Amino acid sequence: MSEDVQVDSTSEFFRLHEQEFGDDPIAVRESDHYAQEYVGGIVDKWDDLIDWQRRAEGEGRFFVDQLTSRGVTRVLDAATGTGFHSVQLAEAGFDTISADGSPQMLAKAFRNGLEHGGHLLRLVHADWRSLKRDVHGEFDAVICLGNSFTHLFSEHDRRKALAEFYSVLKHDGVLIIDQRNYDALLDGKTTGKSTYYYCGEEVNAVPDHVDEGLARYKYTFDDGGEYFLNMYPLRRDYLRGLLRDVGFQRIETFGDFQETAGDREPDFYIHVAEKSYLAELAD
Repeated sequence: MSEDVQVDSTSEFFRLHEQEFGDDPIAVRESDHYAQEYVGGIVDKWDDLIDWQRRAEGEGRFFVDQLTSRGVTRVLDAATGTGFHSVQLAEAGFDTISADGSPQMLAKAFRNGLEHGGHLLRLVHADWRSLKRDVHGEFDAVICLGNSFTHLFSEHDRRKALAEFYSVLKHDGVLIIDQRNYDALLDGKTTGKSTYYYCGEEVNAVPDHVDEGLARYKYTFDDGGEYFLNMYPLRRDYLRGLLRDVGFQRIETFGDFQETAGDREPDFYIHVAEKSYLAELAD
């Protein structure tokens, strides 16, 4: 890896080959546990779950257009995962820094950058709650995609992470953050399957346990591989409220890349939150 890549290869999480949930998996509701979930086989298979080509077709130019329309040039991809959006942004000409809390995901992203267009991604191992310690400078935009924000289980952690996102943005910056439609899942209006974000045809991703404090998903691959992720089921309006509390002024929410999802429940919500001060909201 190049000297721009700040990943601690001695991290204990590089040595983990299997997920660890202990004797009571549904009791695992800790913000830091994600680092023990994105290891080994699930990292190796993550791109099979996404299916880069089909995902790109489903998203179209949504994120590129949102950023371009606001004059964005410098972007922090705060949850790069295996690098899909970082590569898309690099292809579109954005100056992108790619961060993630999983060392194994970052290593995969580095390889993917080279394989998909020969991009030398600039990677940073970072915790959102102390983002400015690891990521320096200001950005026109921060993106936090792939339902990643739902790995934070405490409201304190969520507020701290959003405050860190806010602080690294320029005065007129924008945060784009997404989430599963947990409202529909919690209210029994959907099975929780996704057609836009997780497009791989050789994997089945379904809820294994759902309550107001946990959405545990099971990912089963055609080769018999079985993995799990524990996430906090954020409700749409709750997250919008947190964004306002942190200071974001104008928040627009899309369902599956559309302003409205028609008669069906969207798989995902995408929130576009602007930092620019609006005097009329101060009254």
